[in-house]
Amino acid sequence: MSSDGDAEALLGILDGLVARARVGEGVEAYGIDEAQLTIKAYDGEVEALSSARTRGVGIRVLRDARFGYAWTSDLSDTALAETLEAARRNASATGPDEANVLPEPLPPTDVGSLDDPRFAEVTPEYKVALALRLEAAVRRAGGAIKGVDSASYGDDRATVGIASSTGIRAATTRCDTYVVVEALAEAEGATTSAYGLDTARVAQDLDVDGAAAEAVRRALLVLGGRKPETDRIPVVFDPFATAEVLGVLAGALTAEAVQKGRSLFAGKVGQAIGAERLTLVDDGTLPGGLSTMPWDDEGVPTSRTLLMEGGVLRGYLHNSHTAARDGTTSTSTGNASRAGFRSPPGVAPSNLHLLPGEAPPEALLADVGNGFYCQRLMGLHSGANPVTGEFSVGVNGVMVRGGVLAEPVREATIAGTLPAMLLGVAAVGSDLRWLPFGGGLGGLTLVVEGMTLAGA
Repeated sequence: MSSDGDAEALLGILDGLVARARVGEGVEAYGIDEAQLTIKAYDGEVEALSSARTRGVGIRVLRDARFGYAWTSDLSDTALAETLEAARRNASATGPDEANVLPEPLPPTDVGSLDDPRFAEVTPEYKVALALRLEAAVRRAGGAIKGVDSASYGDDRATVGIASSTGIRAATTRCDTYVVVEALAEAEGATTSAYGLDTARVAQDLDVDGAAAEAVRRALLVLGGRKPETDRIPVVFDPFATAEVLGVLAGALTAEAVQKGRSLFAGKVGQAIGAERLTLVDDGTLPGGLSTMPWDDEGVPTSRTLLMEGGVLRGYLHNSHTAARDGTTSTSTGNASRAGFRSPPGVAPSNLHLLPGEAPPEALLADVGNGFYCQRLMGLHSGANPVTGEFSVGVNGVMVRGGVLAEPVREATIAGTLPAMLLGVAAVGSDLRWLPFGGGLGGLTLVVEGMTLAGA
């Protein structure tokens, strides 16, 4: 079936639910029809192949400033009618909130086609061959590379639709593919592992050999690491690590977190919270972004939101509820997000990234002179607190000596605070890439001065 056909079929179901709205009642229907495939290779054979199709509808009912939500994966007329009634009952059991609103319709953002006809042309045999080729490419590296912990190919094609009694009616189809591999390295009794990956719209565009080479390079880089001496030095975050740090910051930059008193950035709009060289953008319209869509999970057009400019906080990420709670001072930034049809919308980033600088990673290392190159963060979600700003996480990586990578490091920690990290950014690399963390975050090389590296 064509993407247009998928979208119209889904919208037909959603239209039927919205048509049942009663006088004085708002109804919103959100639906997904998604097909996913994962192939895992091990020791030259297919270890696992799984496919799944997920279809379902979530319904929000608004009455007397009260929201009720219910969902179903049974799309029969009877089940849909029962789910609508369940949402009505749930609305009557919740407390009123004047910020409970259904957004009004606006033209969707033009982001071009997110589907590709080549996606349907790829045979299962071709996909299996990619997974096997990925694993074989790592094993061929030989030397200290002793194996592969996991090697996977995956793809996803989803049609998402939304309709509401306010007049919103939209649907779109998006396809994505990826390969990811974890290489295992061993020497003199020491072992380590590292990931390599690539993403693309269709399987034909995936760089399998590049993902394998990345995993090998990153595993060998930290092999044989030792605990470092404790020191206060510049830390150079690689793109993977930077993207993970942005994932922590993202939670503190949502208006939802601010309004609930869970953000260290509450009340700081217009204040400097980072170095002047830092500009942080969330852009759901970005070509090639992993979270790019014409509208968010409430049907509000996506947008480019400037969160930090020259180190100054400019605002927060909003959905319709948080914008309404702020009164006339805010509008939705198009950042309503759901974890599927089973949940009502919250707030989340879409293609969050720092604007890149002009210097490549090699030049940043040369300027640092002596420091620590952080390749992997461990225990980030327990060691980084977006409310207090405290930051202390396990790391592995490589010491930087005289501007070049030197001896590997493991079983160490880096510590500081998130505000101090932002203010201590000394350089931003030019190597922006999109990584599938938190739905899609931009990673690049980042130099932060004045952090504590603790080891022996």
